[in-house]
Amino acid sequence: MWMSSRAADVPGSVFALMDAAKSRARARGLDVIDLSIGSSDQSPPKAVLEALRQATRDPLTYRYPLFSDTAPLREAAAAYLLRRFGVRADPETEVLPLIGAQEGLAHLLLAVTDPGDTLLLPDPGYPPYLGAAAVAGLRTVPLPLRPKCGFLPDLKAVPDEVQPRALVLNYPNNPTSAVADAAFFTEATAWCRARGTLLIHDHPYAELTFGDYRAPSALEAGQGGVVELHSLSKTHHMGGFRVGFAAGDAGAIAALARVKGAVDFHPYLGIQRAAALALGLPDEVGRAGAAVFQARRDALIPALRGLGWEVHWPQASMYAWAQVPGLTDSVAYAVRAAEESGVVVSPGRAFGARGEGFVRFALVQPPEVLVAAAQRLAGVAVRGKISSGT
Repeated sequence: MWMSSRAADVPGSVFALMDAAKSRARARGLDVIDLSIGSSDQSPPKAVLEALRQATRDPLTYRYPLFSDTAPLREAAAAYLLRRFGVRADPETEVLPLIGAQEGLAHLLLAVTDPGDTLLLPDPGYPPYLGAAAVAGLRTVPLPLRPKCGFLPDLKAVPDEVQPRALVLNYPNNPTSAVADAAFFTEATAWCRARGTLLIHDHPYAELTFGDYRAPSALEAGQGGVVELHSLSKTHHMGGFRVGFAAGDAGAIAALARVKGAVDFHPYLGIQRAAALALGLPDEVGRAGAAVFQARRDALIPALRGLGWEVHWPQASMYAWAQVPGLTDSVAYAVRAAEESGVVVSPGRAFGARGEGFVRFALVQPPEVLVAAAQRLAGVAVRGKISSGT
């Protein structure tokens, strides 16, 4: 009765189905290995936690934070962009704190689009993108990410009649763990500028890179017509803190600030202080965290390939994207795997039509547990029906 058409248009989630399967596995006495959610299991840097502890004892942090109060975080974000990517962003007009990048995208779409506008979204892609588009009343057009193209989109193949108001990209990518180089972003920004399309780059895995690979920023191609969303959830293991920042085109940032001014008062000042400190930590801190996930990648990928699955070797992110031979119903398989083996993975179809045939593993357990998970999955049939208990 009270559900708006916007709320009704938000897609349902298969993760509720997976949660029920996980509960049934526990009821059967199985030791559950949950690899379905990309939430870091590492602790934030000690200095960051200490900054937050000190802030909670400071009465000045208890009030509503105004825009002027966000200056230290905005300046820290601008300094990070300059140090890490060589990008100069004005902290007054081109940087804005967020209560997490997911919130930032939803508010950004409300700020820069009108109902009925077209939004290009990657397929497969992070499921909340579709929810944010539905709330904004947008028409979505899928942008295929194909294995043969390294899960990079072919923008030249977008029909001329498709005139998107905005395009969302995400590299390092969730769910595929694919990466992009600076040349790709140069081409993508040129394509967007030629069409009057805002390029939105979701960049939460900027520092979760392995070996010699370092992820570029879309802002390296210039801020005009580009907004990049950064999060401290992954690199600094601060998912529950709900803090990040947007940077880029001054007009888009101003529109975002206007929308956010109507709905929130920015993150708690203590969290802002902790985030500002985190952004200024030496790069070695982030590299040490990335090394943990790299070791997990090095353990899981060979184990999955041993099952005969097709898995590319990720250069970044915290995921393994596995194509399972003969798999035609990834949801049924994921439910069955949870119920029979206690291993919980994300079905590829949850990320879009082109995710079918794949499953996603989050590298959120130690190497030996990941190997054990792969061994358990060896006994789960690829084909079969979901149990009658679902």
